[in-house]
Amino acid sequence: MSLERAKSYLESKGFSDRIIIPEHSSATVAEAAQALGCEPGMIAKTLSFVQEDKAVLILAEGMARIDNRKYKDRFGCKAKMIPADRVAEMTGHEIGGVCPFGVKEDVEIYLDVSLKKHETVYPAAGTDHSAVRLGIAELEECCGHPEWVDVCKSDIAEEKTS
Repeated sequence: MSLERAKSYLESKGFSDRIIIPEHSSATVAEAAQALGCEPGMIAKTLSFVQEDKAVLILAEGMARIDNRKYKDRFGCKAKMIPADRVAEMTGHEIGGVCPFGVKEDVEIYLDVSLKKHETVYPAAGTDHSAVRLGIAELEECCGHPEWVDVCKSDIAEEKTS
């Protein structure tokens, strides 16, 4: 059902022909990169947070990690992941297929600047066996031109000193 919802949404934006259904799982960044034959960084992972009982999705470069200080500075609260048993209820998609396409109406979507390292990225399309091949401008368009944020760690060196 999530794939159909994502596909319907992408169809309304003119991008349903970009959906890829790989033979192998794309549930994790590593699995998706292997299944799609791309670098892990090109996977646009969707991070699911809860803020005052509202779902907030942040798409980030596949190898990026949230910087708790940047997140708190930007959103005014601690980064708190949606509990696994509430992800589908709050976003409309199951874990492994969470994406910004066809989500519940009250879900807020943001794009992290880490994505801009890549010309092409692959977010999920509602299931753990799906992806969508999009350029950065196309991703922005498909997501309804959400705000760009900088809430991920800048690089691995920064991660080691944190």
